[in-house]
Amino acid sequence: MTRITLANWKAKGLFFSHRGYRIFSRVEGPAPAPVLLLIHGFPTASWDWEAIWPALTRHYRVMTLDMIGFGFSDKPMDYPYSIMDQADIFERLLAEHQVQSYHLLAHDYGDTVAQELLARHNAQEQPRPQLGSVCFLNGGLFPESHRPLLIQKLLRSPIGPILARLNSRNKLADSMQRVFGPNTQPDAELIDGFWQLISTNKGARLLPKLLHYIPERRQHRTRWVGAIQQATIPVKVIDGIADPVSGGHMVERYRALIPKPNVTALQNIGHYPQVEDPQGVLDAYIQFRLAKTES
Repeated sequence: MTRITLANWKAKGLFFSHRGYRIFSRVEGPAPAPVLLLIHGFPTASWDWEAIWPALTRHYRVMTLDMIGFGFSDKPMDYPYSIMDQADIFERLLAEHQVQSYHLLAHDYGDTVAQELLARHNAQEQPRPQLGSVCFLNGGLFPESHRPLLIQKLLRSPIGPILARLNSRNKLADSMQRVFGPNTQPDAELIDGFWQLISTNKGARLLPKLLHYIPERRQHRTRWVGAIQQATIPVKVIDGIADPVSGGHMVERYRALIPKPNVTALQNIGHYPQVEDPQGVLDAYIQFRLAKTES
């Protein structure tokens, strides 16, 4: 598959406002098609989806954005970063495009945002777009099975702000190599793109603040794990089993806690399955959607 360059990705994006800050978004695909909302992970941005974007936009009206603090969106230092607020931003995007119903495909940090959106859907506390299905890629669905990298633990420690200022492209490359599969290692162009997304608008300094999602997962475990357990819509997991952060051990936990688990395990694939094995992710996702459409 031909890579969509980061420059091209940005050029075809749009910005909207959230709490006075600019949020980068991309929308593409036939307007009559079902809406598919993509939610990226930490510490990168919506460009994570570029390898599967062209295929998805042939089937769906695909929407995504860079969450506040990430990518090309604004990165205010003095801001109350939270999963709840990030979920609000995605609901704002849906409202901007007058979406009445949609489906979710999420990864990593984005899984937690998707869990919050699923919890809101389950509660039906106020009128909002109808959520039709959820698919999770590698992420910390259960705080007890999440295994953060050492650098993430250090960034959350008292020396975190100092380490954040010392972050570099080479340190990022080392972290990414640790979480990618043994035969699907990131190339230089990918690392360069990831680093540009992180470092734009001095974003590396924010990493300790953005990592607040780790204690948030513990704080809201009942709500977010319960959202999956109580779901009445189709839910799917596509997971790179070789991921040391949320690989085979997370899938094991998922199968133990979730009724009738629907899981596709991608062997020898790491933490970024949509990058490492885009065809495998596409095949599993489209099969999931077609099965639910036909049933």
